[in-house]
Amino acid sequence: MDIVRNADGTLVVPVPQERRHEADDGADTRPAGTDGGPTEAAAPATRLLHPGEGGYDEALAEWDLQQNPDRAPVVSTATGRQEAMTVVHAVATSPDHAVASAVAALDDPQAGGEALRHVLVGGVHSVEAFAAEVAEAEGGDPLSAHQATKIIGEVLAELD
Repeated sequence: MDIVRNADGTLVVPVPQERRHEADDGADTRPAGTDGGPTEAAAPATRLLHPGEGGYDEALAEWDLQQNPDRAPVVSTATGRQEAMTVVHAVATSPDHAVASAVAALDDPQAGGEALRHVLVGGVHSVEAFAAEVAEAEGGDPLSAHQATKIIGEVLAELD
């Protein structure tokens, strides 16, 4: 099952089914009421993750990889990092949260996207450090990891 990104930035992620093992002594460990006959395949369980929630950054990086599974490993360049900081700052300070126009204004959107992917792969600490770097370079207060991750997801969705 693939990860699904909703329009509001939330992610629907698959949750692995709990594995059941037969007890070492051969005791029946099936839940009460089961007869040991064929069982129906359980529907895959899912969980809704919001930006800033534990595991969200990793799930967003996995979702991005699903969008283009043949993509080479992400590489962040100095130019890409600057493009990434510019677009995140532009979206964060835009009164109408204009992602499309902020992406269109970039000189090298692909390099910026790669830098943003690189930030996500680093996890929550990487996102926090990136948000502080954006504030230092562009001015203003640092975004929360939640806000930065949500904007990164929106920009990556726009690039794809």
